[in-house]
Amino acid sequence: MSGGHFSYLQYRIDEIIDGVEDIIEKNGKPREEPTSSWESEFYYDYPDDIIDEFKRGLRYLKMAKIYTQRIDWLVSGDDGEDSFRERLHEDLTKLDDNELF
Repeated sequence: MSGGHFSYLQYRIDEIIDGVEDIIEKNGKPREEPTSSWESEFYYDYPDDIIDEFKRGLRYLKMAKIYTQRIDWLVSGDDGEDSFRERLHEDLTKLDDNELF
């Protein structure tokens, strides 16, 4: 079956994660060439405390993706209750091991 209970919308969370990571990466960096006169010379210019909150938000978004995927596979019949628990634990452990903040 490979999931589908949520119409695979959990993958939209990945798009949000990518967007937030892009904002963090470009914050404070100058644009190569502004495309219009109203654009700032920087991509984004948020203070450090805001970027820290974006980073914190990334963790929650990644957790939401994991939970949505695991719940999807359980209710779709791809995982049983035991494999749900095991895979959820594995995914969350990987997230904890790979987080830098």
